Order: sequence, then structure tokens, then C-alpha cells
Amino acid sequence: MSQETAPITVSPTAYNRIEEVRKAKQNSGLYLRLTVSGGGCSGFKYDMTWDETSSDDDIVVDDVVLVDEMSVPLLQGATLDYLVTLMGESFKVINPNATSGCGCGESFSV
Repeated sequence: MSQETAPITVSPTAYNRIEEVRKAKQNSGLYLRLTVSGGGCSGFKYDMTWDETSSDDDIVVDDVVLVDEMSVPLLQGATLDYLVTLMGESFKVINPNATSGCGCGESFSV
């Protein structure tokens, strides 16, 4: 597990939401894992899962988010935010590397 330069920024809103989930699950070692994989309607898609374990190639961001080494180039400079709208609540990746995306907001191309 690496503490090198963070590829993403975690907004205060996203950080606070992760801490709320940790508290609700009574698990201070819970992380939000953010990965990029091939797929989705635009070529790449974001995957977010809750994870208690990290691997040696994970980068830990603000002690709350895990990013795997393979996803770093596609996420460099991105911001993880948490939005509350009339349609619901969700984490959102704001990625300056994405040249286009789709309506769902979960897939993108570079």
C-alpha cells in the first residue's frame, strides 16, 4: 500500500460521506475503492466498491480512498465528489482527462 502523490483529490463532501459510512458500519478501516476498467458506453467506466483490504500497488488517498496502480493514468488530476440532488445521492468523479462521456456519467473516453 503506497502513500505516494495522490492521483485524485477527495472533496470535503466525499470525505465526510466516507467517514459517515465508516461510522455507520463501525469500521474505521473501510475504504472506498475507485478503479477504472474497460467497458461502459464510452470506452472506460468507473467502479466504486467498499473494501477493507488494500494491496501493495494501491495508492491510499486521504486515508479513505484506494486507487489501484493501473487506474492512476486515467484518474490523474480528477476529483472525487459526493452529490446530493433531487434524484438521489452518489459519488461522482470529475475527470479532466475525459474527452467525452455518456448520459449516465459513469463511463468516459480519453
